[in-house]
Amino acid sequence: MIRLRHILPVLFALLVSCKKPYNPHIVAAPDSYLVVEGVINPGSDTTIIKLSRTVNVDSKKTSNPELSAIINIEDSQGNTWQLNSDGTGRYLSAGVLNLPLSSKYRLDIATTDGEKYQSDFIDVKPTPPIDSIGYNIRNGNLQIYVNAHDAGNSTRCYRWEYNETWQFNTKYSSSLVADTVTNKLTGRRPDQQVFNCFGNDRSTNILLGSTAGLSSDVVYQNILTSAALSSEKLETKYSIIVRQYALTADAFQFYTLLKKNTEDLGTIFGELPSELVGNVHCISNPAKIALGYITATNVQSKRIFIPNSTLPPTPTVYPYDCLIDSTRDGSIFFGSASDITPIAFDSDKGVYIYSSAGCTDCTIRGTTQIPSFWK
Repeated sequence: MIRLRHILPVLFALLVSCKKPYNPHIVAAPDSYLVVEGVINPGSDTTIIKLSRTVNVDSKKTSNPELSAIINIEDSQGNTWQLNSDGTGRYLSAGVLNLPLSSKYRLDIATTDGEKYQSDFIDVKPTPPIDSIGYNIRNGNLQIYVNAHDAGNSTRCYRWEYNETWQFNTKYSSSLVADTVTNKLTGRRPDQQVFNCFGNDRSTNILLGSTAGLSSDVVYQNILTSAALSSEKLETKYSIIVRQYALTADAFQFYTLLKKNTEDLGTIFGELPSELVGNVHCISNPAKIALGYITATNVQSKRIFIPNSTLPPTPTVYPYDCLIDSTRDGSIFFGSASDITPIAFDSDKGVYIYSSAGCTDCTIRGTTQIPSFWK
């Protein structure tokens, strides 16, 4: 025991002294690689292909869209359909393509640097409908899941994306507005309300599912996302639309490796990076690398609404520390540096009640415009 008492401090000192800051040299890639994302949709939805360029880790850019490229869908008989740029790096079909399901398809891409890219010819793999979207309550969280099946047992590999929309309120409702033209505090009109808003978000993780090891091609309660019951997302009403895509075995392997390389790194027991082999190639310069895997399938989607009244009662935790204060000086609400909003005038005390803008103005993180699909 006496020996341990002397040895432990020595070991601790050695461990501390061995720590050195790790500042790896960031290698700047000489080229920015073309990234191709999207699905050729032969069915009743718009085909959207996104083009961008990779950026170096130390770059100040977070996105680098490829603008003004020329993209065509080509079938195995030589027929082509051009996609139109929306000016943001996305290229869209003019409408529903209604392509024959029996043909093979690929992308032809010409970029502004003079290079030409092609994806491999691919078969159309039909996507079965989504059976249902549901949710469970687990450990204070709402878990959203998807159910699906293919009676023909021919899908086996699935990918999902989603968009969330939610209705929420600010902590305090402001009945006054600072009119910067007249420099007066006036009553807030209905068209100036900033108490009730809609927020939205989309999936960023790669969501995959496989039934390859099952006797039946059935996806049961595959978890897509979750939110704390105290989240602002669930304060009033929440909605999610899920899009489902069938994948070939090769496409599933590509997305699995991409998920490991982008989401499962950074820990001692995390996956090691793997080489990604997509199906997009630079035909004008085979030495150039292109990233992406193009598939051809129809998209199946389903939307659900979850009112707060159907969930266990849970106080909402707002994303701001919402303190409330008062002042007799109404001029503090004017000026570009003001980050406070008047809530009401207390005539008994002769003071203005106010709080920070984040606690009184929902447009800081949402919009007052009601979505067209909302009900």
